[in-house]
Amino acid sequence: MLSVRDAYAIVLNQARDFGTETIPLHQGIGRILREDWHSDRELPPYDRVTMDGIAVHYATAVQQAQLVVAGVVAAGDPEAELADPTQCLEIMTGAMLPRGCDTIIRYEDVTIENGRATINETYQQGQNIHTQGQDRQAGELLVPAGTLLSASEIGVGASVGRADIQVARFPKTIIISTGNELVEVHETPAAHQIRRSNVYRLQATLNHWGLTVATAHLPDDEDLIVSALTTFVADYDLVVLSGGVSKGKFDFLPAALAKIGVEKHFHVIAQRPGKPLWFGTHPVTKTTVFALPGNPVSSFMCTQVYLQDWLKASLGQTIAPLPHGILQAEVRFKPALTYFLEVKIAYDAQGRILAFPQQGNGSGDLANLLNADAFIRLPPDREYFGVGEVFPIYGYR
Repeated sequence: MLSVRDAYAIVLNQARDFGTETIPLHQGIGRILREDWHSDRELPPYDRVTMDGIAVHYATAVQQAQLVVAGVVAAGDPEAELADPTQCLEIMTGAMLPRGCDTIIRYEDVTIENGRATINETYQQGQNIHTQGQDRQAGELLVPAGTLLSASEIGVGASVGRADIQVARFPKTIIISTGNELVEVHETPAAHQIRRSNVYRLQATLNHWGLTVATAHLPDDEDLIVSALTTFVADYDLVVLSGGVSKGKFDFLPAALAKIGVEKHFHVIAQRPGKPLWFGTHPVTKTTVFALPGNPVSSFMCTQVYLQDWLKASLGQTIAPLPHGILQAEVRFKPALTYFLEVKIAYDAQGRILAFPQQGNGSGDLANLLNADAFIRLPPDREYFGVGEVFPIYGYR
């Protein structure tokens, strides 16, 4: 069987670029930037006052017992001027430093009565001024292409005039469930039926990642599956299937995908859960197909480990190294498979990640995911894993 490492490498090797689109700046959080942002002027663009108070000419003010208040300067006012250095100007945070001034003394250190200011504390020349160009120079690269945009980048983008931005386009995506046992979430299932939980979980997950996805359901009918998949592979960049990929008599997906020309890159990985994961691409339409196992924990894990990083690689996002957790209970697992064990996460006083195993009742135990925050990846080369050992973790909260 294919190892987890080799399967993961194959998935990332099939990442593809879905192009670029233009969106309004305020919609940019969570998107991957496809252009460099440079400063269009110095930051700050002028000597900016950082405290409410008075603006003075230091060398003159230190020799004065009192200073006549010559006026008031607000943020947004054009550059003012202190014509007489024996006087001062009241000034507000964010205002442009007036000509003739080089120091700001905050209101808390000043008494103003009858139009005269008395300075009550010692002060330094140049204090409380954010000088022009102190942060960035004009033309300097601020945000490079490939950045995952957060609120901090949106603020910077606004400050340099980026009303519309170029970002990586998401793949056009459909999620498809299969199986006669499935009913809609609003329906009351019969004793032999279950609700379509995988599709709702997958849809919510991909929505959270920024994608808008379509959904569909196919019964256990091979001809119908072949017909529908032919259309889906022609119309979508990414097809995510749930169920129908194992070895049962009604698991038609592997054969159906082969019939419509999807090239199989692998089917079955030496892992638990998620052993029957199927992955392929269509050589003509370039559509990527993830056929996830139907058991909910298997489907959930494969989404977090394989699908998520394929999407990141396709969008040009840097894939960060995995954090590692410290196992807090011994684990025994005999099969020679990579074991993705559900764990509850906590942190000790040193900030280390503590991983508490939450062993459920197999890959069908969807409810056990409620008890955990992550999967910890245990290697296949041994059966015993002791308390205090450290392994990679995949968080999902």
